[in-house]
Amino acid sequence: MSLLTVAEVARMIDHSLLQPKLTDEELFLGCQQAKDWSVASVCIKPYAVRLASSVLLRSGVAVGTTVGFPHGSATTASKMFEAEQALRDGATELDMVVNIGKVLSSQWSYVTSDIRGVVDVAHAAGSLVKVIFENSMLDDSMKIKLCEICSEVGADFVKTSTGYGDGGATDEDLRLMRQHSLPHVGIKAAGGVRTFERLLQVRHLGVTRVGATATGAILEEARRAATSSSV
Repeated sequence: MSLLTVAEVARMIDHSLLQPKLTDEELFLGCQQAKDWSVASVCIKPYAVRLASSVLLRSGVAVGTTVGFPHGSATTASKMFEAEQALRDGATELDMVVNIGKVLSSQWSYVTSDIRGVVDVAHAAGSLVKVIFENSMLDDSMKIKLCEICSEVGADFVKTSTGYGDGGATDEDLRLMRQHSLPHVGIKAAGGVRTFERLLQVRHLGVTRVGATATGAILEEARRAATSSSV
């Protein structure tokens, strides 16, 4: 742990609060835990952004939410409205899903305009955008094209998946995304990062953010590793 402190591990994590069955009480508790852990952000369901904003006020933990989740099938205008509403409610980070059908149809002009619309809305408010690919549904040429588009329009991160598709963050995809994205574009791994060991593995591949539901377990493992290394 000499190269990565527990606090640095926490600052890599977007604590995911997107599960459909989460109640308002559980969302509140999740935000409180994120605050205690000092993670990078929560990624919470859109209707709960105001709740998260109030809990996390002045905590240093960013409020994130989703746009076009989970299939990316909303119109661009709807995605832009979602983004604007989330920003008004206090979000500063947006995880948007590409239009998967348009990607599979190679409708690249549409895909570019769709991503750019949300990026422009977010950046006008000084906020970040992470673009979700859902890699398990795409071939490598499509992933590469999306990395190039996201680099072109100024997206802040490219992200492997929603966490609710068939696949998650594979080593092969993470290498591909890092290779084909410009240096200013961060890589977010989502789907299957449930242990401290796995977090370290994806970090080695260039990942700077991780979407996780197992945040507490990851950080507890990191603390145990830190303790054992100092003995």
